[in-house]
Amino acid sequence: MSQIAGEQLGLAGMPKRLFAATPSKLASFDHCPRRYRMTYVDRPVPPKGPPWAHNSLGAAVHAALKRWWDLPTRRRTPEAAGAELTAGWAEDGFRDPAQSAYFRTKARGWVEGYASTLDPTDEPLGVERNVAATTQGLALSGRADRIDERDGELVIVDYKTGRRSLSEDDARSSQALAFYVLGARRTLHRPCNRVELHHLPTGSVHGWTHTDATLARQVTRAEATAEDITLATDTFAAGADADSVFPPRTGPHCSWCDLRRNCPEGQLAAPDRPSWSGLPDEDEPTVN
Repeated sequence: MSQIAGEQLGLAGMPKRLFAATPSKLASFDHCPRRYRMTYVDRPVPPKGPPWAHNSLGAAVHAALKRWWDLPTRRRTPEAAGAELTAGWAEDGFRDPAQSAYFRTKARGWVEGYASTLDPTDEPLGVERNVAATTQGLALSGRADRIDERDGELVIVDYKTGRRSLSEDDARSSQALAFYVLGARRTLHRPCNRVELHHLPTGSVHGWTHTDATLARQVTRAEATAEDITLATDTFAAGADADSVFPPRTGPHCSWCDLRRNCPEGQLAAPDRPSWSGLPDEDEPTVN
């Protein structure tokens, strides 16, 4: 059936509303339907726990690189990238000021080292760029860290700062990166197949080149999740018990859930963790 104004025609000839999907929205339901309900259905949203230090670190790195590309070309030096990191640093979630200072210095080194590998005159086609696309049942949207153009094709670049080492499989299996490919094709009207994870702590790059078949598999999985979300939401709205249609999915990940204070099952499934426990190991002891 033909697409009309971003909607698909239903069986009765009436427009069928597409499910508005972002990578985080779909991942939230896949990880835990209860968490999805508390985030996207319940109003007001239940109170969240304290901020995580590793999120503060990651946000500072992403913001520094965004601002670095915003600088005039002549000012795009590694030292300028480091200065942007320092200027935008936030201490939320760290154990104490000493730990914050330690990781600020470490993150500044990552950013400066990474910037030294970039050509400051090579303008990306997008930095923190919003992209969107539609499928048979989805209205996809997301924000790519960077979109490069290489040899006439677009390349999706995603910055990573986590403690876990990455591999090609992480790039291949990322639903978010697949969405960015589809969105970049639709938004920028250029060929796009390549995705890359740039892991700043190690300076490593892990890439994958999508085909139409691998993208279709990601879309099929996303549409199945969207159907489950729609069914659960409609059933809940009709009066069903919340826990029967949005059950908790517990496991070790419950330690990291921002909404665990509202979930007795999650509290029993995994222990509390201090807000700085997601940071990389410290090479040196922190001086108090």
